[in-house]
Amino acid sequence: MREATFLILTALADEVRHGYGIVQEVSALSEGRVALLPGTLYAALDRLAAQGLVERDREEVVEGRLRRYYRLAEHGRTALAAESARLRQLSTAADARLRTLRPRSV
Repeated sequence: MREATFLILTALADEVRHGYGIVQEVSALSEGRVALLPGTLYAALDRLAAQGLVERDREEVVEGRLRRYYRLAEHGRTALAAESARLRQLSTAADARLRTLRPRSV
């Protein structure tokens, strides 16, 4: 799973969000490392919806602009949990190997 996909799914894990809310949450989760542009976000959301990972919750007009809200689908929860477990396992393995390193003598 790509990092942006993981972050979008994570942003939707706790609440329904509109596009700009997802952009803000992804930025916060990544500590500013990932900045999604609107075109990139909506293309990703369309792809994730087609895969059954996210669902469109509702649409509303706010100050003359259409605001689409998305939520994590059940399949998305399962995929996010599996990816989180996979990353945790890899991180644990890396940490274990790093602990075995000893400083080299010069």
